[in-house]
Amino acid sequence: MAQYFSIHPVQPQPRLIKQAAEIARAGGLLAIPTDSAYALAGHIGDAGLLDRIRRIRGVDERHHFTVMCRDLSEIATYARVDNGQYRLLKATTPGSYTFILEGTKELPRRVLHPKRKTIGLRVPDHPLVLALLQELDEPLLTSTLILPGEAEPLCDPEEIRDRLGKLVDLVIEAGPCGAQMTTVINLADGTPELVRAGRGPLAPFGFD
Repeated sequence: MAQYFSIHPVQPQPRLIKQAAEIARAGGLLAIPTDSAYALAGHIGDAGLLDRIRRIRGVDERHHFTVMCRDLSEIATYARVDNGQYRLLKATTPGSYTFILEGTKELPRRVLHPKRKTIGLRVPDHPLVLALLQELDEPLLTSTLILPGEAEPLCDPEEIRDRLGKLVDLVIEAGPCGAQMTTVINLADGTPELVRAGRGPLAPFGFD
């Protein structure tokens, strides 16, 4: 059964953050609250963890995973970003956006889209997640915690533990968590393309 941590949403307890990071480093699969719904999260380099997320989500290798970074400079390590893209990212991070960009060789090929070699990247606006990323000193591979056949992501940690307690290694509770997914913007082809309207406002990209 998954471990269950209750962590302060604004001032996360360092001891619990360190324990959560140790679980992730050991290949554990975490269910974590973010600024836009819960996400499944774990170590980027763990192939087995990638398969576990795919089974829970019911998705194949064409599904875009998201690399969750602590800041904009970290995004630039894992994705090719030109000057125009950088300005957009700087204006909208941290926030409830996922950006589709061309991945770099810093990422394992298995996490990239098999044909486009793209990946989702984002910088969350959530103190707990940023503290976890800081403790890890590296990004997390993530996917919104939405189950097959369901229209909305899970947002109740107790329900997550009840339904996925044998499939994940840690569930973190940190107060109320929104149920709206991120806004997804494809920047891989230069011109911003709206893939999914979510919590992040559309105005910075000129969409109505």
